[in-house]
Parts: sequence; C-alpha cells; structure tokens
Amino acid sequence: MPNLKRFALFSTLLLVISLSASAADDLLLKAKQQLDNGDAQGAYNLLIPLQSARAGNPEYDFLLGSAALGIGKNTEAVFALERVLAVQPNSAPARAQIARAYFNLKETETAKREFENVKKQDVPPEISATIDRFLDAIARVEEAERTTIRGFIEVGAGWDSNVNSATADGQVAVPSFGGTIFSLAPASQEQEDAFISFGGGVSFTHPFSKRLSMFGGLAYQNKNNVNETDFSTYYYDANLGIAYRRDRDTFTLGAQYNSFFVDNPQLYSEAYRNASGLTGQWQHDFDSRNQVSFFGQYSNLEYPGQDVRNADRYVGGAGYAHAFGRGTFITYLGVYGGVEDEKEDGVPQFGHDLYGARIGLQWNVVEKFALFFNGSAERREYGGPDPFFLVDREDTQYNASAGMIFVPKKGLRITPQASWTNNESNIPINEFDRIVYQVTLRYDM
Repeated sequence: MPNLKRFALFSTLLLVISLSASAADDLLLKAKQQLDNGDAQGAYNLLIPLQSARAGNPEYDFLLGSAALGIGKNTEAVFALERVLAVQPNSAPARAQIARAYFNLKETETAKREFENVKKQDVPPEISATIDRFLDAIARVEEAERTTIRGFIEVGAGWDSNVNSATADGQVAVPSFGGTIFSLAPASQEQEDAFISFGGGVSFTHPFSKRLSMFGGLAYQNKNNVNETDFSTYYYDANLGIAYRRDRDTFTLGAQYNSFFVDNPQLYSEAYRNASGLTGQWQHDFDSRNQVSFFGQYSNLEYPGQDVRNADRYVGGAGYAHAFGRGTFITYLGVYGGVEDEKEDGVPQFGHDLYGARIGLQWNVVEKFALFFNGSAERREYGGPDPFFLVDREDTQYNASAGMIFVPKKGLRITPQASWTNNESNIPINEFDRIVYQVTLRYDM
C-alpha cells in the first residue's frame, strides 16, 4: 500500500521517544535499524529466537510485530502487537500497525475500528492522510459487497487550435481532375477557438456474490465552441456488463453504446455517428505492483445519412502496468491492432487495418498533487484508392497529453492539461495538427 513507510517512520519515532535508556539495548537498536533500512526479514530473524524470553516487553513486542508485518506474517504481528496494547492501550504506533495487520488479514471491520482509533489521537497530518487512504480502501472492499451508485459532474474551459481537425492548407491539387488546384472553403481549413465544456454521469455496481457482479453507467459530455459553433460536439455513452473475480484474475464482459453529435441544434435528432458493441477483458494482478490485461472489442459503426461509411470494427490488444516504489510512480504500456471493415460494396477506401501503441505515466508527487503524461501512435492503412487522389490512403497519427491533478478536498479534482495531435497522411487534406489547452473541474459524488 502507498506510504506505508511513513507509518513505519512515525511508529519508530514514537518508539524512540518512549524507550527508556535501560530498554534501548544493542539488540533492539540493531533490529530498529534494520526496520528503518527496510530489512524486515533481518529484524525478524534477530528477534524471533528471543520471543520466549522477551515476550511481554512492549518495546520488543512492537519491533517483533512490525518485522512480522513487514514479511507478511500478519497473524504473528497481531499477537505481538496485542501484547503491546495490553500494557500500553494508548500506543498510536501499535494501533496503526495492528490495523494494517487486520487489513491484510481482510478483517476489515476490526481494521477500520483501529484506524479510526489512531485518527482520534494527535498524529501528524501526513499520517492522518495515509490512514484516510486505508479507510478509503476498506470502504471500497465494503462497497464490493453491496449495491453502490456513484455520480459525477464536470465543467471546463480551454482553447483549441483546430476545432475541425482540418488541414492548414488553403489550396490542394486533385489528381482525378488532372492535378487541377482547388481552393478549400474556410470550413475545410483549420479553425481555432475557445470553448467551454460540461458533462456528468452516473454508474452502479451490484454484487451477486463475492466473485460475480454487474456494472453499468451513463455519461454525457458537451464541448461548446465560442465562435465556431458548427464544430461544437456532444456525446453520450451507456454501458452494461458483468465482472467475475477469482483470486488475482478479473474477467469482464460489457456492452456499450455511444452517440456522437456535431453541431446538431435540433435536440440531437440525428447523430453524426452511432457505435454499439461488446468488449471482453481479462486482467491479472501478479502482485500489488504489476498488472497485465488482454482485451477484445467489436463495434458496429453507423453514420446516419452517410450509410456508405458504415463499418464493423474489430480491435484486440494487451496492456501492462507497473507501480514503482510504493506507488508514487505508475507506468502503463499498451499495444493493439484491428480492422475496420466497410459494409457497403465498392467503397474499399473507407475500410482499413489499424495498429498502435500507448504509454502512460503518473507521478504522485504528494498526497494531493500528481503529474501525468500520455502518448500514443496509430497507423491506419486503407483498403482501396481514394476516388479523388487515386492512392490508397495511409495515415499515422500521434497523440500526447500532459498535465497535473490537484485534489484540494476529497471528491474534488482540478486538472489543467495540454494535448497535441498530429496526423500525417499521403492525402494532403487529411493532414493536420491540433493543440488543446484546458482546465477541468470534476466533482465525484
């Protein structure tokens, strides 16, 4: 768990204060030093042979309990720390450590009670914040055993250098007309604008058992350009699925539906694109720091009024996540590939093969502040010649975003970020660059 080292340092500090000169013998000092250096196994090996002689001494029992906790001997840790609390019931370090042991043993009600007892004492803010994270983890465990409903609202503002994802060129030569140069209309060239955004959603989970549960949700997002309203966008998502957990494996199967609108003032009477489909995923946790996942997805893409663009999309991929240290630095790497098959005959230029990769980094600098970076690259190779440019279209798109996450209070998140998109293509009108700066305020309920 993150920041457990702070617990150890805090516990050790209070222990040093409480140790009398006579109790601070060489063995206890050496064991304490090994714990400080992260060598819980060494401290345990030093202390355990003396248990029959020293059990009952609170200083010895505290170090033994901390060492046992550090190497996963949670039951032994509980026995040793209970002996400490029998003679020092107000020992905050001992209660913090025994709460961790109960948490590891999945005795969440007892762990919660002990953590709350520690919080009632005068502990440093950083220790209190760490206890809050344990209590949040306990709350998630408790929620997994009952139906929960959560919601969020989100507002934001920013600037977009290319709201219509269009080329910066004003003229283009068209091979099918003998290379004649055509001037592009303003709406077909890149347009910059400021924007405001808002959205919200609700989700639920319902457990059928400790292993099987149902989940679902609805979400809406609106991006309104200040001047270029023809390119304002709106969408909503819906999903419903089941999850099965066994040991370190989680299997999910879900159905999704998405409608995407562009400048539709008539109460969204007709979407620009509708997508519906299924996604299956297997996630395996090797340990608390390493996770791998595999997924497969099918989507039915429909473009009302543009049936020639309708397609079936199949994508599969894998991902790997790793947390360094105690979770202060988290990385993610993913790869995927697939195909988008056109449904209409005679339009191979709309179908394409695709493959790509993603990377993500997050650095949790302090309790309420984090930095992040995401990057991706995708290659798309189309199945037939474009009727105007007479070549098989090939695109390579790069995306990158970076920003920070500030959490001034529980449930409230402020995220300023910048993102960049570059699409390279062998067809000039499909090439574009785009930069977006935005600040988002989100409140989770």
